[in-house]
Amino acid sequence: MSITSRHNIHQSGCGRPLLFAHGYGCDQNVWRFVAPAFTDTHRVVLFDYAGCGGAAPGSYDFERHRSLAGHADDLIEICDEVGLEDVVLVAHSVSAMVGVLAARRRPDLFHRLVLLAPSPCYLNVGDYRGGFERDDIDGLLEMLETNHFGWARMMAPVIMGNGDRPALSRELEGNFCRVEPQVAKHFASVAFLADQRADLGGLRVPSLILQCSDDALAPPTIGSYLQQRMAKSTLVRMKATGHCPHLSAPKETIAAIRDYLERSDEFSPAATAIEAMID
Repeated sequence: MSITSRHNIHQSGCGRPLLFAHGYGCDQNVWRFVAPAFTDTHRVVLFDYAGCGGAAPGSYDFERHRSLAGHADDLIEICDEVGLEDVVLVAHSVSAMVGVLAARRRPDLFHRLVLLAPSPCYLNVGDYRGGFERDDIDGLLEMLETNHFGWARMMAPVIMGNGDRPALSRELEGNFCRVEPQVAKHFASVAFLADQRADLGGLRVPSLILQCSDDALAPPTIGSYLQQRMAKSTLVRMKATGHCPHLSAPKETIAAIRDYLERSDEFSPAATAIEAMID
């Protein structure tokens, strides 16, 4: 089976590649409010991680994907398969550290990283505050194993935030419920117990860190922690609340990405001239 089929890859637009990587338990559909805004200036590439969305059944390998490194290998294979070079990776949540690992292994592939609601470690370890004690994570994983749908119903509103907009939480809950239970539990264990702090210092690809307000999975200190340890990084604190601003605040998310890309000379002179003429 081709990697294109395995990961349900879709492409549109033209220009420098803009690769969107979704977070845990979701699929490429979560980018539907953001990705189309860039098709006039970029080659937009969407995919589903193994075990998620429209990825091929059986693509999730419990051995290969026992750590985020396996997903980083998948990300690199996707780039190689469709001939992506000089890529801008827009990565949400756990995908942010997958992107960091991939960019460390193959810096030649990546031009910029845009890390949306990232965290290198969700655990409180010593003086580091990731947001969760180990007992908290163990309890969540135990519930996920025994009651997948109950876990999804409980966690979706916490992760999404924006309690005044319940439809957002229902969408996230639906995404979680569509993942095969054993895959959901295994991927959650990998994601929530990962510790990629030691990998930050070796990253040399310029990066944008988009820190959300009132994010249950990433305390405010995480953004500063990342910025201090990642060379060539820019931190932007968003007004958007919750962990999924690409769904809850797509306009702000688009504006933050676009501003960063423009400041980084991402848009071609031709595209900039066309926009100026339209204005």
